Amino acid sequence: MKISRLALVLSIIALVLLLIGGPGYRMGLWDLGFGLRGVMRYALYAGAAGAIVAIVFLLIPKTRAGQTVPLVAALVLGASVVAVPLYVGNTVERLPFIHDISTDTTNPPEFVDVRPLRKDAPNPPEYPGDEVATQQAEAYPDIQTLETELDPEALVELAEDTAREQGWEIVSAVTADGRIEATDTTLWYGFKDDIVIRVRAVDGGSILDIRSKSRVGGSDLGKNAARIRDYLDDLRDHLDAQ
Repeated sequence: MKISRLALVLSIIALVLLLIGGPGYRMGLWDLGFGLRGVMRYALYAGAAGAIVAIVFLLIPKTRAGQTVPLVAALVLGASVVAVPLYVGNTVERLPFIHDISTDTTNPPEFVDVRPLRKDAPNPPEYPGDEVATQQAEAYPDIQTLETELDPEALVELAEDTAREQGWEIVSAVTADGRIEATDTTLWYGFKDDIVIRVRAVDGGSILDIRSKSRVGGSDLGKNAARIRDYLDDLRDHLDAQ
């Protein structure tokens, strides 16, 4: 086998390994640990091998002759695959190991109608407490309660419309309680994260709190905070447009 073909095959195997982790987990072919850590580890090894082989033989003029294009392709593909698990690993190290984010950590919105959907989930619906709240405050200080001049009923309606725009599955919307519950399913691994939105009346308007929690996993890689941030940004845009 030509060296260029070997390097390219290794890089392609790495890409395939990286791509099958999520679908395999969704189909029940393997557990979450293998679907995340195992598959990514093997993809990292194969991608690094393909890239290293390509680099070595690109540096040898005689070996490189006539094989430059496939060797460069193997290098680019292998390096691209390697970048993904490295990024994920760096994110895990950089962000707190939490998966429950709320704009109100003192009195977080509570799940009600979502609870039956989480009965078999490893992560319970209850808020984990002060330790998580402290870590959230340090990592995501921008996640704060939204204050508006709208009356509560109008804000609940706008909040529900905005939630639907996110593509979330609405579990319940109880206007009288000022509560909206929903589920968001991630694209590749099919992780289900639950969201509860709470609207309360205050002098001069109303306030909105939102909480997002993963059903599985210790670290959410910042996904719940990003979801809340995007939602609040869109909701503010709607408020500004009124």
